[in-house]
Amino acid sequence: MLKTDLSAMPCPIARSLDRVGEWWSIMILRECFYGETRFDGFKKSLGIAPNMLTRRLNDLVESGLLERHRYSDKPPRDEYRLTEAGRDFRPVMLAMLAWGNKHFAPEGKSVILRDSVTGAEADPVLVDANTGVPITLARHFAAAGPAATESTHQRMRRAAERRAGATDTATSTGEPA
Repeated sequence: MLKTDLSAMPCPIARSLDRVGEWWSIMILRECFYGETRFDGFKKSLGIAPNMLTRRLNDLVESGLLERHRYSDKPPRDEYRLTEAGRDFRPVMLAMLAWGNKHFAPEGKSVILRDSVTGAEADPVLVDANTGVPITLARHFAAAGPAATESTHQRMRRAAERRAGATDTATSTGEPA
């Protein structure tokens, strides 16, 4: 199956999915956050076929999320380390962990986030780095940025109209917006 190239789309979500949208890629990144760096370690922990692992590792290196470091010349062996862009994916992984625990773990949480100082379970939330205010649907919205195309401006205007309509409807029914 051919992968659709999303890298040229003027949408940061599409461009991000172009780099990590294949689920094996996200699982490899998960293992990197757990400290794995070597091909055999990825293969063992994920149960992934070697040819698929090779493709995904090459894609992650090409996308700038991992970098290769040679640790053996005979035979030639590389380990894979997170780049800055790869490390910046960690909040996305933690959000997926929290979301998965909340909605898709009827048997209970199999992995949790702990505070290394207190040992208490942590609940990751997305906050505005400028204000420290948690990002919520009620308070924050996506808007066209400085590099937005005309189609993005149009899509954001339609979204604003839908938000305004939802507020008007909620106000007329007495429900919170």
